[in-house]
Amino acid sequence: SQVIYAMETKKRIPVVWFHFQECTCCSESFIRSSHPIVADIILNKISLDYTETLQAAAGKQAEDALHAVMKNNKGEYLMLVEGSIPTGADGVYCCIGGRTAEDIVKEAAENAKAIVAWGSCASNGCIQSANPNPTSATPVHKIISGKPIINVPGCPPIGEVMAGVIVHLLAFDRIPQLDGLGRPKAFYSRRVHDTCYRRPNYDAGLFVETFDDENAKRGYCLYKMGCRGPVTYNSCGVIKWNNGVSYPIQSGHGCIGCSEANFWDNGPFYQHLASFPGFGIETTADKIGVAVGAATAVGIAAHAITTNLKKRKLIAEEINHSETASVDEKGDK
Repeated sequence: SQVIYAMETKKRIPVVWFHFQECTCCSESFIRSSHPIVADIILNKISLDYTETLQAAAGKQAEDALHAVMKNNKGEYLMLVEGSIPTGADGVYCCIGGRTAEDIVKEAAENAKAIVAWGSCASNGCIQSANPNPTSATPVHKIISGKPIINVPGCPPIGEVMAGVIVHLLAFDRIPQLDGLGRPKAFYSRRVHDTCYRRPNYDAGLFVETFDDENAKRGYCLYKMGCRGPVTYNSCGVIKWNNGVSYPIQSGHGCIGCSEANFWDNGPFYQHLASFPGFGIETTADKIGVAVGAATAVGIAAHAITTNLKKRKLIAEEINHSETASVDEKGDK
């Protein structure tokens, strides 16, 4: 009820949304949010006064609008950042209006109420900061300090997650509870692995070996195909994508860990992780498969032996009972 009341009565909050080194996939994801509908957020709940992607203004008009918002709403506007900030070669790799991204970020952050780093680019550098990081791409939190910063990683983040962060800021007038990496716990507190519908197959040691094998058709675990679900924190398995229709694992492809830092440099996407979380860090998928198979074989053998012993005991008891009955019968005669 508090959320509903706030969304219906609170004044529209001014917002500036910057785009730096990125592909705009975060904006593309955001505009597809269906809960709540993004049109309602943009047109009725916030005042989106500056964003290179969606605004009608350009050039001097756009820059004038930006500076007017920052001047007239000191300490009241939200600063949303999409994309990493290049610091190499004095920041020349990304310039807007004749100024570097780094200068723009520092100026806007000074009087911002809070900062939201959209996507992995702004949260941890993403592909721009992948080795050898030629532009010295840097996430927001490594440039700005002393301000509340909410990291919303993902390449891109889920649209409803982005909308949910904005709604929380509007409804409660404070940042959501964050984890140690500055991510909202509401959306990043569980591994993709923990909410995966294929998890029972993982626990049973049933894995897809190739994308076209029978195990793939049966929906077995994609861990051996490189799935990063066991080390990735996100809400993909719960909220899903495209209005809750599906997510990568459900479509038959493993998670690539796009919401985790350095995911581009964490080895080939189709090579499974060295460790096997859940069974000890030294255990691998291959070993656990063998172990589970061996355990199953031992269990079957143990069951067979136990059953055989029980049968032998019953037979012995039956023979003994028959012999006793025979002796008693002779005694009666």
